[in-house]
Parts: sequence; C-alpha cells; structure tokens
Amino acid sequence: MEGFFEVFATTVIAFFFTRLKLIRPDFAAKAAEVVGLYMAPPKNAIVLCVDEKPSIQALERAQGYLKLPNGRALTGHSHDYKRHGTSTLFAAFNVATGKVKAAHKKRRRRKEFLDFMDEVVAAYPRSRLEVILDNLNTHKKNEQWLARHPKVTFHYTPTRASWLNQVEAWFSILQGQSLTGASFTSVEQLREHIDAFIDTYNENAEPFAWTKSKVHQRRVKGRRVSEL
Repeated sequence: MEGFFEVFATTVIAFFFTRLKLIRPDFAAKAAEVVGLYMAPPKNAIVLCVDEKPSIQALERAQGYLKLPNGRALTGHSHDYKRHGTSTLFAAFNVATGKVKAAHKKRRRRKEFLDFMDEVVAAYPRSRLEVILDNLNTHKKNEQWLARHPKVTFHYTPTRASWLNQVEAWFSILQGQSLTGASFTSVEQLREHIDAFIDTYNENAEPFAWTKSKVHQRRVKGRRVSEL
C-alpha cells in the first residue's frame, strides 16, 4: 500500500490544475490545513477521513461459457444483469492506522450522516477527533451536533478538491478489489460482501504514505502541465 496515495494524489492534482481555470483564493490555506493534519496531527487526537459511497448497486450478473474451437471453454459474466437495489456506504478512514469503520444506510441525508458520526464517536469515546470532510451540503451546518460533541472538529477540503480526503483512495481500493465484476442477488448479500472485505482489509491495514509536506498555490493560466 506504501506510495499508493502519493501516486493517486499526483495524478489527480495534474488533472485538477489543467482543468480548473480559476482557483479559489482560499484553496492553498484549506489544502494546507488538511495536509497539516496528515503530516503533524494534534497530540492525543485521532484524524479520520469521512465520506459516503452512495448508491452501490446490487447487480446479479448473468453467467455463462464460451466454447472454443480447440474444445476448451471460457467461463465468466455477460453484460446482462438484474438490479436488486442499492446501498450507501459511510466510511471513516483512520489516517494513523489505515483501518476503516463503516456502516450501511439506505440513503445519504443529513440524518444518516449524523447517525454515522454518532457511531464513530461511540467507537472513540475518550478521544479527540479531527474529521476531514468534503463540501457536501449534509456535512455542513451541523453546529448543534458539534455543540453536543465538543471533542469533534470538522475540517473541509477545498472546493473541487475532495480527492485530498484519503477515504476517497480507500473507496477506489474497495471498488477495484471487491466490487468491480462482482455479482449479488440482494442488497443484504452486497452488504455482507463489503463487510467481509473490510474485515479482511483491516487485518493488514497500513496508513497511506503521504510525502508532500508543503502546499503552494501556483499561477495556472498560460502554463503547461510540465511547468507545474
């Protein structure tokens, strides 16, 4: 896993700077705040990256085989499938350990988000939590909940920079190693499959290796990618 997030971040950063015409004035400050939590987390605090993977489909894929002229047969899935519903996965990635706490919900409203955060707080009852989130509207304007949980602080990635949230890299791992091409006959089976993957993943979890220590805001207009 070492170096995975560095490659992931470098790739997305190149895409971001080539596509975005105007960078918000507060981009560098907000990015530095998030990176600072990765590089030098506060003492006696746990840094968690939280987000949702919405509408994961329970697809039952048709299976079959193709007989070759030499008599051998290839088995696999066809492009035909049957839909059995969807599920939303909420996940909290522990930056220090690489372990993931997750929960399945039917929807991704503010209620589900705060219910999940209640579960996260219960999992770390004596710890101060520094939580990194993107700018989804349900992640903001939760002052009443935060007032009831004074040991929790929310930090937001810059606008259009949710890729700074390390849980996004973990979602890519989940998709690539567990969900792509898989077949499920029900939402319950899908959830059990994800839970089994998380249990196995956590047994050998390691933190992502973040190596960039500084964030600089650079002028983009009129420059090539090679100059960034």
